[in-house]
Amino acid sequence: MDLVTAHDYAWIRTSPLFRHMMESGYTLTLIRGRSPQEVLRAMGAEPRGTEEGTAGLIEADDAHRAEVDYDYWDESYIAGAFRAPGEHGDWTVVLGFDGGLGIPRVETLSEGGRVVAHSSNGGKPIHLFHWFEDGELRTAFEGPSARDGGSPDELVPLLREVGFPLTPEGEHDESAPVVDGKAAVLALTERLTGVRVTESLLRDATYELGLVPEQPAEEWTGLVIDITDAHGERLYKEWTYEEIAAASDRARAEADAPVVITYNESLTKDRSEHGRVSSEQERGWHAPE
Repeated sequence: MDLVTAHDYAWIRTSPLFRHMMESGYTLTLIRGRSPQEVLRAMGAEPRGTEEGTAGLIEADDAHRAEVDYDYWDESYIAGAFRAPGEHGDWTVVLGFDGGLGIPRVETLSEGGRVVAHSSNGGKPIHLFHWFEDGELRTAFEGPSARDGGSPDELVPLLREVGFPLTPEGEHDESAPVVDGKAAVLALTERLTGVRVTESLLRDATYELGLVPEQPAEEWTGLVIDITDAHGERLYKEWTYEEIAAASDRARAEADAPVVITYNESLTKDRSEHGRVSSEQERGWHAPE
């Protein structure tokens, strides 16, 4: 485990299963210290029995999607969970073709243990990594040089060891060799869990299935636009929820206001002096400002 690098996960680029994961959008989550049944219950998943291998998981997920009313965007999905040996005992591995949404209640699931997850949103260029420890997000990133979390730099030595092109300070290293970022993420996951994820491990496992319900939308408190153009010019604007709601109410009131037609007294004078008026004057009305 200690020597694993991105090279050890080169198999993903010739794997039909991994290609399906990338095309569908997936989240692969590893949880220490909790059983598959416990994890699915914490996710709020409705039990759906067991299936053998990813073939059964994909079939169950496809059957669920066939039942979805496509007049309404439904983000529920079928997740599969199984045990795998790793560092300090067994881990639960959860695979879901969820479009990269991530599993719910992940902070709670990490309490007293560790959770490591990586995901892709299905063909689009968003690939995320998350490491939680004892209820806290320790490190998260899309690109390894732009990290977030409670201890964003703690993994820099491991990131460099598995192959990410970083300097010792955690900045992008232009001189380092190019690496397969997804393979490097899988290697990093193994370093943190001790679980070697192989195609056969995922393909041949017996999955406990659960229907993960659509999660309620998070409450939002504001909107920020922060754009820097190619010339380095920055546009930054922040609005609170109250400001946006007030502006929306004003716009709605203006849109619902009746159009007032007023008589243009200058038309009579123009008629008498010139004998005709322009078509715009003839209409002689305007909407109030």
